[in-house]
Amino acid sequence: MSRDIAYLGLLEVSDRIRRRELSSVAVTEALLARIGRLDGRLHSFQMVLADQALAQAKAADAEIDAGQWRGPLHGVPIGIKDLLFTKGLATMAGMEINKNFIPKEDATVVTRLKQAGAVIIGKLHMTEGATLDHHPTLPRPVNPWSAAHWTGVSSSGSGVAPAAGFCYGAIGTDTAGSIRMPSAANNLTGVKPTWGRVSRHGIFHLSESLDHIGPMTRSAGDSAAMLQAIAGRDPADQTSLAEPVPDYLAALGQGVSDLTIGIDWSFATEGMAPEIAAAVQNAADVFQSLGARVREIAFPSVAEMGAVMGMLTAEVLAAHEDHFPSKADRYGPRLRGMLEVGQQIDPISLVRGYQARDKFTGGLRSVFRDVDLILVPGLGHILPTWDELNTMADDMGLLGRTVMRYTTPFNAAGVPTLSLPGGFTASGLPVGIQLVGWKLAEPELLRAGHAFQQVTDFHTRRAPID
Repeated sequence: MSRDIAYLGLLEVSDRIRRRELSSVAVTEALLARIGRLDGRLHSFQMVLADQALAQAKAADAEIDAGQWRGPLHGVPIGIKDLLFTKGLATMAGMEINKNFIPKEDATVVTRLKQAGAVIIGKLHMTEGATLDHHPTLPRPVNPWSAAHWTGVSSSGSGVAPAAGFCYGAIGTDTAGSIRMPSAANNLTGVKPTWGRVSRHGIFHLSESLDHIGPMTRSAGDSAAMLQAIAGRDPADQTSLAEPVPDYLAALGQGVSDLTIGIDWSFATEGMAPEIAAAVQNAADVFQSLGARVREIAFPSVAEMGAVMGMLTAEVLAAHEDHFPSKADRYGPRLRGMLEVGQQIDPISLVRGYQARDKFTGGLRSVFRDVDLILVPGLGHILPTWDELNTMADDMGLLGRTVMRYTTPFNAAGVPTLSLPGGFTASGLPVGIQLVGWKLAEPELLRAGHAFQQVTDFHTRRAPID
């Protein structure tokens, strides 16, 4: 029974709680039992908040019984990445150095989830400082589709937990692909919103000019409900956007017949594994069958993305100035090495990174004069094993040209993207696809993703863990 509840969609469980067919307490208890039974081998949670979650669920039931329904997240268990500040609760950001850090306030995103009535079921593991590796003293989350394979980073626990049926959605962050890579790795739907669409107040930053916060769920509709709750202007974050937040859920049923989707077949499929190319081709065929116009485009050059990664590394060094290099011995080897590289970046290289970002963004803007969305793969490599990934990570240039080929450019431009399950390999590993829009195109992305998921079943398939 708990498995049946665990794999309901967020919107479905929300509706059943609202109509009192299920109680939030019963749902929360079922997920807590499932976490207790399975997460000992998956390690998605840094902290399970059982008592707090049950108290929030009880309060949600009382409010709904009194006719005070707050919206689609009311009474629904959600997980949050452990770099979002939580008042009175340790927030480590995957770093041993932060094990005793207790924030005095909630991150704005956490506040908004609570205001929406969500049940915060726990804080989720992540890589050290939102980079590539987990700290050596902390457990590494396990991909429920295959223990030997990568979970994606840095929102590793946020990828595993919804895929394993431990929560109905999770909050992730994305600086070079950290919502979309774990979404692709765990067969989830993830939204990297427009930069500034979601407040970043109250988080541990990786790279302030590239960091994004967004939802990771099992469907586009569920992601729309979460994004609705967390998006919008925040006076505490002067980089947050003032534009009104549209009704994402209302847009879902509008279809795609008015949309033009662009594909650069060379950029999207040349040199890619057959399964990746097939997933992109299938998605293009599906969108065309749904009435969208699919046309070929010329994607702007990504040759200078290496300069952008240099800029990112310098910003990481700035984020760690309170602890590095004074406490360098408490960092894991990969993050420590990244910070040491950051110390060597010269001003001209830094400037070149910002210039490369501006040039790419301008080129991308030109493409969006002719199309509404762009279709690309989710990852530039079939899901690697951990050993394969670690080998690639020793060469950031190689990693950028392969796994991160289709993620980093869109952080540089600050444009929204939607990661979708797009197929499976012969051995059963997920294959992701990605839709990209111009700034504030989240409604178009979500309705296109929803339309795709109405006629495909990739997102409904479950990892073999029970």
